[in-house]
Amino acid sequence: MFRITLPDGSVREVAPGTTPADIAAAIGPGLAKAALAARVDGEVRDIMRPLEGDAQLALITARDEADALELVRHDYAHVLAEAVQALWPGTQITFGPATDDGFYYDVKAPDSRAPFSMDDLPAIEEKMREIIRADKPLIRQVWSREDLIAKWEKDGETFKAEWAKELPEGEDLTVYWSGEDWLDMCRGPHLASTGKLDPQAFKLMRVAGAYWRGDQKNAQLTRIYGTGWLNKKQLDAHLMRLEEAAKRDHRKLGQEMDLFHLQAEAHGSVFWHPNGYVIWRELEDYMRRAVNGSGSKEVKTPQVMDARQWEQSGHWGKYRENMFVIPDETPNIEDDGPMVSKDADWMALKPMNCPAHVLIFKQGIKSYRDLPLRLVENGCCHRNEPHGALHGLMRVRQFTQDDGHIFCREDQIVAEVQDFCRLADRVYKDFGFTYAIKLALRPENRFGTEEMWDKAEAELRDAVVRAGMATQEYGWEELPGEGAFYAPKLEWHLTDAIGRTWQVGTIQSDRVLPERLDASYVGEDGERHRPVMLHRAIFGSYERFIGILIEHFAGKLPTWLAPVQAVVATIVSDADDYAHQVADKLKAAGIRVETDLRNEKINYKVREHSLAKVPQLLVVGKREADEGTVAVRTLGSQGQRMMSIDEAVAMLRSEATPPDLRD
Repeated sequence: MFRITLPDGSVREVAPGTTPADIAAAIGPGLAKAALAARVDGEVRDIMRPLEGDAQLALITARDEADALELVRHDYAHVLAEAVQALWPGTQITFGPATDDGFYYDVKAPDSRAPFSMDDLPAIEEKMREIIRADKPLIRQVWSREDLIAKWEKDGETFKAEWAKELPEGEDLTVYWSGEDWLDMCRGPHLASTGKLDPQAFKLMRVAGAYWRGDQKNAQLTRIYGTGWLNKKQLDAHLMRLEEAAKRDHRKLGQEMDLFHLQAEAHGSVFWHPNGYVIWRELEDYMRRAVNGSGSKEVKTPQVMDARQWEQSGHWGKYRENMFVIPDETPNIEDDGPMVSKDADWMALKPMNCPAHVLIFKQGIKSYRDLPLRLVENGCCHRNEPHGALHGLMRVRQFTQDDGHIFCREDQIVAEVQDFCRLADRVYKDFGFTYAIKLALRPENRFGTEEMWDKAEAELRDAVVRAGMATQEYGWEELPGEGAFYAPKLEWHLTDAIGRTWQVGTIQSDRVLPERLDASYVGEDGERHRPVMLHRAIFGSYERFIGILIEHFAGKLPTWLAPVQAVVATIVSDADDYAHQVADKLKAAGIRVETDLRNEKINYKVREHSLAKVPQLLVVGKREADEGTVAVRTLGSQGQRMMSIDEAVAMLRSEATPPDLRD
């Protein structure tokens, strides 16, 4: 008999061959119906897979949402592949994982037809629902590698056969049957049957090109994407979020508001228009005030540095594929011959600012009394991101970080990180964000000793505890394996107006880079010591943070950030002179204001400036000119308010004051 321990501490003795489903049924019919899978000694398994010995058992239901969603999305992917092969025999299947909000499967259409397109999705969806309603059992089997290879080759599944051949010899492989007529190679786990899926809780979203194993030298496949949920209510909520996200897309709003553009002549680099650069400058001024108040000193470092410096820092070996490398020689100007000689030395555009800040620290002798030394830079960096990964302002090749590095003694680390936690809290609250703090722990591929990592992780953890933020209120969580190769890090994940999260701020405790670049200070004992280097940023990058703000506010930026804070629009030409007087008073008060004196109907002007997301429209006509008033229309509100010019100036001056400068 096996001893099975349940989450409440109770123990059940069961015979070999018993499944978690049997235990669920023994507990009660409600649980038997609700149970989707089982966690056996921490591993998620099929609910119909027999237990193999004494174990800790927890049954997974829809209440365990993360596990349940992973399971159903994996099953939707398999049902998708089965549906495609049922509709178009000869289709080859490859892989189909779950994703953050759904699933996809890479398939190759038979030679008899064109690659799959959006037009095929309705038929595939209907076939998937048919398979789900058939409630086909999903049965796990263990096969030998040789038998599975023979099966795939017999069925013409060349991609699956190729993959199976690369698995270790003698290793048993798991497959899953859907009923008795469809098979896929998979580690699992899966639900007990297709009927456990909700046929109304998924939707196929789009198709895209993909290459077998991600290599463009290989065969081109079609990737079919879907979104999958536990029930239709969740699906509908997700589709509504997508619709709202589309309305808020920063690329669309950026064009409507004339903020920026991107074009092929500078892949991944932003052309900021005057309106967009106003936002940038306001953020830059805000951040300067914030860091100046924290005792930081601003610096500026070179864009291009010698490859030997990057070798010494470790980036050349760990990060070179993401760096733009340039020769340190005059290029050949003759028509024949290589542009660069084989003897050229190499340099690189900086992908980050930290090695340059170490070089500043190393200028002159530093004493323990000089620490902490806090250096900050609005540093322009370049990273060689793949073209296909670029996305508006969110992922670019040229970007500017609100970067900073704190060089400190061992005994100063916790206090410095604690102060940074408070600074980040103040900044994010000024922009109206809620956030979660997460501690990213050591990755598998890393520099440094275990003792060094133990100490660095404990210091970051302790700082958050002392700041009172290691709580559920602040979304405190630890993320194994997510740290940088040189240091653990704290991450700030902002939540926007429609519930999406964005990882933005970070602080990392680093003992590796000062060692590699030989940074030191003279201690109280007169000996050389290594400083600890804290890497920190709050916005992350200006480009991405502006993109997040545009989407968070749906373009309706707070007045202090709006490129144009007010427009004075006339109803009749007789009010033109008065409109100029109003605008002049607003300008004198520091308001970014424009006039609209065009011979257009006022409703047309209101609509146009609303699309441009101007916070306040001040409408003036002959009556307003005679009375010295303005009719104020606030973006997003109905109707208008009559005010004197002085009242309007006072209101706008208050709204246009950055949050950190308000009383």
